[in-house]
Amino acid sequence: MKVQLGAVTRDNWQEALKLKVKDVQNHFVPTVAVSLAKVYIKPDGDNVNYLPFAIYEEERGMIGFVMHAYVENTNDMYWINGFIIDEKHQGKGYGRAALREMVNWIIKQYTQCKEIRLTVHKENYAARQLYKSFGFVEAGEFDQEEDLLRFIISKEE
Repeated sequence: MKVQLGAVTRDNWQEALKLKVKDVQNHFVPTVAVSLAKVYIKPDGDNVNYLPFAIYEEERGMIGFVMHAYVENTNDMYWINGFIIDEKHQGKGYGRAALREMVNWIIKQYTQCKEIRLTVHKENYAARQLYKSFGFVEAGEFDQEEDLLRFIISKEE
């Protein structure tokens, strides 16, 4: 299963806005519009940078969205959030492939990164299973609705 990440730009943002999850998943993740608004509004503080990515599959085109948030000059403030696979493409392995691409991109981009973080809604069992099977471990409660998961990057010295 091969997918590619591409920046969300003025050329493809409207296509990204059409992506949606199944109705029963709506309260698990923000919409693409909310994620894109974070780039400008910076709700987590001025020191947090946001990079929105479209997820592409060669034959199907844009199939999902993921956002990377990070704080410069840290080794553990690298986040994956707003991660969705469009409802028409779920259950086909694209989520795992996209997660692998995003993790690998972060590791290559930020050599000082020792940990990647994400949150998962307490009732989002499918996403939790995906993240844990990939190697993310639970790191405690993030807030009343979400748990924090961490992916520890082992660097050979």
